[in-house]
Amino acid sequence: MNEFWSAFKTLLVTPFEHKALIWGIVPLYFGLVMNEITSSKANFRTAIQTGFSFLWAGAQWLYPYFVPGSNHGYRLELDAMLPVNLMVTAVVISLGVIALVSGLRKKFPRYGRFLGHTRFVNYFMIMIFPMQAHVLRWTWIRLGALAIFAVPVWLALYFGLMPLRNRN
Repeated sequence: MNEFWSAFKTLLVTPFEHKALIWGIVPLYFGLVMNEITSSKANFRTAIQTGFSFLWAGAQWLYPYFVPGSNHGYRLELDAMLPVNLMVTAVVISLGVIALVSGLRKKFPRYGRFLGHTRFVNYFMIMIFPMQAHVLRWTWIRLGALAIFAVPVWLALYFGLMPLRNRN
């Protein structure tokens, strides 16, 4: 269990040890707290919050792959991205677009109402952020730490922020 605890602490601390990652991680922490103090019911406002968080994280993970191209422009060069990072980024951006559009249109797609329920998704994005940003490698220990500590973190946030939560 010490190995998982160490991996968990490393995932939390690493983004703050690299100045370039702070800009990307702080809005995710803010989003986590904001999502936890808003209504637990799926609604269009929470879908917008979720969409923004997903798109923000995806943009932060894609940013290093924009390289100067011809004609003073930039081009996206994905061949340097590991397949797992590319897949996770693609899923996060896709869900972000769907959630944001759903929130703005005030209409969820069929079977897409879960996009308004994703209050805790920022936790997962915060935890995978250093791996997606290529500061840490993807490992089974880190993935296990993310999973093992998900419920205790959720419980701490749920009960810790209960006095601030909207009771409508």
